Amino acid sequence: MLFNIDNAYSALGVLSLGLLMTIFLTIICGATSLVAGVFVALAKMSKRRWLRAITGSYVTIVRSTPLLVQLIFIYYALPFVGIRLNPLSAAYIGLSLNVTAYLSEVYRGGIEAVSKGQHDAAAALGMKSSVAMRRVIFPQALRTLIPTLGNYIVSLFKDTSLASVVTIQELMFKGQIIAAQNYDYMTIYAMVFLLYLAVGYPSIRFVTYLEKRMKNGYAVKKASKRKVGVAL
Repeated sequence: MLFNIDNAYSALGVLSLGLLMTIFLTIICGATSLVAGVFVALAKMSKRRWLRAITGSYVTIVRSTPLLVQLIFIYYALPFVGIRLNPLSAAYIGLSLNVTAYLSEVYRGGIEAVSKGQHDAAAALGMKSSVAMRRVIFPQALRTLIPTLGNYIVSLFKDTSLASVVTIQELMFKGQIIAAQNYDYMTIYAMVFLLYLAVGYPSIRFVTYLEKRMKNGYAVKKASKRKVGVAL
């Protein structure tokens, strides 16, 4: 039998604990990256050259190297220079730094896509650049970026499987341990696959729903503007 029901049932409890760790990592790293990405994006757009250089180098380095290598370097290489981190801290820092770099580029692209007229209008009202960014520019950019940000968080959920390399007992790591004990790789990895799918698929559907809502909302708003223009 390729799929052993008894082995699947006995492994379900342990795998569920691993899934909870996977979800926990996704939440804390995702929340950190969503916030930190904004500051990195603004720093890359700063008028201060040194700040642009630092953040630009960080983003370039992270985006040019695999996440797996970054996690290994943080957990296994940094102790040689006196920086020792426990597995959870290493996974949190590695995943957060990685996703933040990508999200910062998403934020930057969204901010730069806002028309120059919005900047000029805010300046005409006497708003400082920081106030205009917070009240006018960023809210408009964020509205169009929500589906993209959601997709990155879903990708983070899957990427947490790489945290097993630093001995975090998330879903993939739990599956590896159980499979090594009972040698029923087909059943155990099928269970791991199904548990990822059980969380990942609804998340993708939710992001798709948000994307459609954003498009429909934009279409309605555009149509309303046309009607107002015709009425005038």
